[in-house]
Amino acid sequence: MLESRNLNCISQAPNKKMELFQAVLLILVCWSLLVSAERSTYIVHMDKSFMPKAFSTHHYWYSYLLKSAARLHGDGSEPRLVHTYDNAFHGFSAVMSESEVSALKKSPGFLSAYPDDVVTLDTTHTYKFLSLNTATGLWPGSQYGKDVIIGVVDTGIWPESPSFNDDGMTEIPARWKGICQAGDQFNSSHCNKKLIGARYFNEGSRASNPDVNITMNSARDESGHGTHVASTAAVADGVDILSISLSYRRTNLYENPIAIAGFGAREKGILVSVSAGNRGPNAATLLEGIPWAVIVASGTVDRWFAGTLTLGNGITITGWTMFPARAVVRNLPVVYNETLSACSSSELLAEAPEQSIIICNITFESIDFSSVMSYLSQSNVRAAIIISEDTSILRSTDFPFLGVVITPSEAEAVVSYASSDNTPTASIDFQQTILGTEPRAAPALSASSSRGPGRNYRPILKPDIMAPGVLILAAYNPYSSEASIGRNIFLASDYTLLSGTSMACPHISGIAALLKAAHPEWSPAAIQSAMMTTANPRDNTNQPIKDMAFNYRLATPLGMGAGQVDPNRALDPGLVYDATVQDHVNLVCSMNFTSEQTRTIIRSSYNCSNPSSDLNYPSFMFQYETEENRTTTAQFKRTLTNVGNRAATYKVKVEEPKNATVIISPETLVFRKKYDKRSYSMTIRYTSISEIELETADGSLTWIEVNGKHTVRSPIVVYPRLDNDD
Repeated sequence: MLESRNLNCISQAPNKKMELFQAVLLILVCWSLLVSAERSTYIVHMDKSFMPKAFSTHHYWYSYLLKSAARLHGDGSEPRLVHTYDNAFHGFSAVMSESEVSALKKSPGFLSAYPDDVVTLDTTHTYKFLSLNTATGLWPGSQYGKDVIIGVVDTGIWPESPSFNDDGMTEIPARWKGICQAGDQFNSSHCNKKLIGARYFNEGSRASNPDVNITMNSARDESGHGTHVASTAAVADGVDILSISLSYRRTNLYENPIAIAGFGAREKGILVSVSAGNRGPNAATLLEGIPWAVIVASGTVDRWFAGTLTLGNGITITGWTMFPARAVVRNLPVVYNETLSACSSSELLAEAPEQSIIICNITFESIDFSSVMSYLSQSNVRAAIIISEDTSILRSTDFPFLGVVITPSEAEAVVSYASSDNTPTASIDFQQTILGTEPRAAPALSASSSRGPGRNYRPILKPDIMAPGVLILAAYNPYSSEASIGRNIFLASDYTLLSGTSMACPHISGIAALLKAAHPEWSPAAIQSAMMTTANPRDNTNQPIKDMAFNYRLATPLGMGAGQVDPNRALDPGLVYDATVQDHVNLVCSMNFTSEQTRTIIRSSYNCSNPSSDLNYPSFMFQYETEENRTTTAQFKRTLTNVGNRAATYKVKVEEPKNATVIISPETLVFRKKYDKRSYSMTIRYTSISEIELETADGSLTWIEVNGKHTVRSPIVVYPRLDNDD
């Protein structure tokens, strides 16, 4: 029930040297070096603005400072520069003596230094994947989200997590009206200048079920989900952004508390982002098709948790593994037996030779991956090579047995070698991380991400946008088991990897917070439009984004919305599709609800004198009649606002959906100044071919600035109208 959830409010500030971008999460990293008792590894923070112009890079500047410190107070052995930092913060790590550190403190630009023990870096990898950096773009352009407050509605929070440390944060914004509600194992001292408030809501659950066992009657998170979501990253308390990684099963908008509360939030100028859900990949599995909320799909990042398989004949294959330890598997015998390769029971695997690497081919088996892991853990084999094309494995963190997953095409060389060689052997290396375009391009749409159209309102395309949501590293309940080795060893951590749209949603919330800080005059609709019209429909190989669920075929807007969010481009979108609260009222009034149902959403503050289903939205959903050879025609009207700093002219480019005709009028828009508005119409015509084979097609409409840099893209989806559609 929604009432049993918690609201946690997190503030952002610009002057934290390892500043937390709200949609992105902290990662715990240890830098360990063997050093003498006299010398240690130090992390040094520097103000890069002090770097003399004589140095071409910060690396040379830091090297010079170290050498200078050694000349003044050195012991004969030169300090060693270990690493330089220029993204999340500016500085370096180096092996130095205490006297050298003392000398370094006198250098211009020195901020702080401390021995390297356990270091909390700014984020996990996703901020780099989204091209956020401290030099240019949205991060510095928004002053790192200064004074923007994000409300997170979820299962609670673990306040002791380093993700919520407030060192270097500015004061709490004066407009904040919330509280830090005390409860079981949670008191007001747990809040700070970053975690500025917390509330818990369970009275509804307790009233309806007096005997319910609420194990933690407070805002403290036991499941870990809320802590993870909040660290990525209510209305009357003064929040600017509301992040909701929950779904509600009631499909009617007037019975859905997220939709109703979301409308009230939008009325007060608060952008609401909601996770699309994890019911994919089938069509129309998206429950929250809320027109006034940003619905977020989940995609992969360019990070591959790898295990390297090296055969005795020298062939090397980069597979997938999440085994949580750096194990040793070296030159062990490889066993391939067609019967044993099913790996379908512990009894079957009991026949496998001990201390061997068995090949498990589960490509055509009905057995699930977790069962295979369980059977292997009960066996005496040493490790496994698992052949599978099930992409859901690539989202799983449950990998308790030594093994590596490879594809059927990669397996051909392995099976051939194991079958033909007299003494086949192999080695496996674990805990490797690979970034980039191999072995898979990114992002790709997650197979589990719920697909549109939204069940509670189909005429507006949902989801709206995609963000990183597969294997996202973030803070978690440190007392829960997040990994295991074998059957009896359970591992806990302050951080964990999770997958789902719940992980994607806070990324959008955080980016929206940065945009709000950069453009405080923008409405929620303008912020949403900026993110959607600048989203990228292509992956990091410049090819159309693929869908994991269907053997990496092309993803469609019904899965990924407008595409992958691009924070830096959203800072300067050129044009936006803006919409007022009254526009949304007119939309609700067009939904054929009863008067009572309508007022449930819009309350009595508004009237329904001008109902209209044609919301000024940054995407287009065209529903055609399914009767054979019937032609359906619809017209959409849109108004664009110039948010660029000068006059501009835009020309339209259309990619028509298959078998559809699209007409734009006019084809050129001339904006004479900033905030100038221009309108256009789009007419779509589609002839249904068959009542049996109903087609879904997509295209796009893009306004391209003449002699400029801006492109403003909107997806178009052609979809059959079903009997239960509005």
